[in-house]
Amino acid sequence: MRILLTNDDGIKSPGILLLADELRKAGHRVFTVAPATDQSGVSHSVTFFNGPRKLTAIKEDTWSCDGTPADCIVVGLLGGIPELNIRPDPESGSLPSPPDIILSGINRGANMGTDIVYSGTAAGARQGGFCGVPSAALSLADNIITGNIPAGIGRGSVWHWETAVAFIIKHLEEIMSYWKSDSFLNVNIPNRKEMPVSLVRAFPSIRCYNDRIRRFTAPDGQLYCFTESGVIGAKAEKGSDYDVVEGNSASLSEIYIHPVLRESVKGGEDALHKT
Repeated sequence: MRILLTNDDGIKSPGILLLADELRKAGHRVFTVAPATDQSGVSHSVTFFNGPRKLTAIKEDTWSCDGTPADCIVVGLLGGIPELNIRPDPESGSLPSPPDIILSGINRGANMGTDIVYSGTAAGARQGGFCGVPSAALSLADNIITGNIPAGIGRGSVWHWETAVAFIIKHLEEIMSYWKSDSFLNVNIPNRKEMPVSLVRAFPSIRCYNDRIRRFTAPDGQLYCFTESGVIGAKAEKGSDYDVVEGNSASLSEIYIHPVLRESVKGGEDALHKT
């Protein structure tokens, strides 16, 4: 397959570097367009309206982009990488040649439930869905999500990238078989040394954030606000992505890319027009 990779942790993240290498070893043609710097938490922000985005060639089929994950996909598919153009090119006369799939990740940390709203990783896959290309967001869910952290292991202490990559390579066709038009797939893999038990379809959980803001007044009288991060949890619900990952399986959720399910409001359209 021809695969476009992006992420939000940046072009140097081990998650994307190892995934690209192993996909190539598996016989796939891999193009990487990823942010030049860490863009975690930027959600679906775009910056290409504010000026040109700089593409820097790193090596064959690999570029950094001084933008967001969504920028990377837009640039890659709309002419920045001619081999991936999803539209005919009037200048060269070339026909569309979109990638077969887009993978965003592997993210350092979970992207479950309401995390998807904030996630640049999810946005990369969502933008792929907007462009009609089968897309999946991939995340390595850190141990802290469950509260059951082994002694001496905290957030970011040990990351089992090799296990996550091996699981994705093994299950790639199965993962992408769930893709449907107007959606993207959101996959979370437990951050453990052993391979996940299975790939399980799950609904997005309701995440519980325990952050707070600390105020500080500097000697010059200027007020500063600092973020104090708390432990992230989730509402315990059977069948949620949180529940699946806690059970040592990888979760897969099908995420609709549009802001509202139009089917859910179609029944009320006639009544609205009559008022």
